[in-house]
Amino acid sequence: MRDIDDPRDLRDLRDLTDFDAGTPPLDEETRRRGRARLLAAITARDADRAGNRTARTAVVSRRPLLRIALTGTVAAAVAAGVLVAVQDDDADRGRTAHPRVTSLPPMRNVSARTVLNGAAAYEREHEKTVSPRDDQFVYTKEIIKETDQKSGRTKTHVDENWRSVDGSKRSWIMEIGKGWWSPPLADDQTSWPPQDWGRLRELPTDPEKLILAIRADFFGGREKNTSLEKITDQEWSHIHFSLAGLLKLVPVMPEGLRPAAYEALGMVPGVKAVPNQKDAKGRVGVAITYDDPTLPKGVSSFGGYFIFDPVTYRFLGFRDERTSGGAKGMKRYTQLSYLDSWAIVDRAKQRPVAAG
Repeated sequence: MRDIDDPRDLRDLRDLTDFDAGTPPLDEETRRRGRARLLAAITARDADRAGNRTARTAVVSRRPLLRIALTGTVAAAVAAGVLVAVQDDDADRGRTAHPRVTSLPPMRNVSARTVLNGAAAYEREHEKTVSPRDDQFVYTKEIIKETDQKSGRTKTHVDENWRSVDGSKRSWIMEIGKGWWSPPLADDQTSWPPQDWGRLRELPTDPEKLILAIRADFFGGREKNTSLEKITDQEWSHIHFSLAGLLKLVPVMPEGLRPAAYEALGMVPGVKAVPNQKDAKGRVGVAITYDDPTLPKGVSSFGGYFIFDPVTYRFLGFRDERTSGGAKGMKRYTQLSYLDSWAIVDRAKQRPVAAG
């Protein structure tokens, strides 16, 4: 290795010292993940050249330090949730897009559609196939950490739910620690999102068809629409509301439905990605939220934030807000929640030995 006595080399080092990544300081966990991704990127790029390395050992790049520093900055930014989007056709085909070192420059924040397509791909690879009987119940255990925005005090709630698979039996429902028996729907009643397995199974697992089915369900009186381009802002607002409700309120779905819902959500105009969002376990991820053009400025749309791992796009949990009390004494809470476990059981209030 050469001594650094060439003035040009010293200038390179000064360039590196002055380089500003423009990202916030990283904690120890994100630094570890950044180093791991940097090592993987360097290893992958150099592997193809291993056979020719011996003959070129004496040939040194003119600016190796700056090149590696830029690579490390990108890896650290990805680990911190400041994602780098690349023009990756695989992402639009439902595969996870991984930032490539060779794509620099330029850099930009990852799109919501890339995140949601990646989440769909992850879900398809890891989802468990389940076919409950009509007389069984879907058990879910959810953890909600609620923080008073004024006092900063945090309280943790454990919500356990038992939903009748076919909707014919009463279900036990909990919300922020309080529970009640929910009776079956009457014959002339319907609800969204569907809770019974039969209706969920009828929903399309193609994202475009799912969007059109939701639109037809709520706006069926109008001329039949078979094109996403003809959907109005008002209709998109309701479609987002429906998709967010489906993903948020139905933790366990028939095979293929959740990935389709993720991809459908990515097609909604106004859905955006927000980096550097923490989940209930303190993990930094990228969040998906929605700017609803039909609402007054400053009014939040339903759904809050869906938080995903910034590398694998695995779903981590929700962030939302809740208010209580009247106008004068109103309290505001920030909620961070996630699905802890789930299982299929034979009766309400039966806890599984080992939830899935």
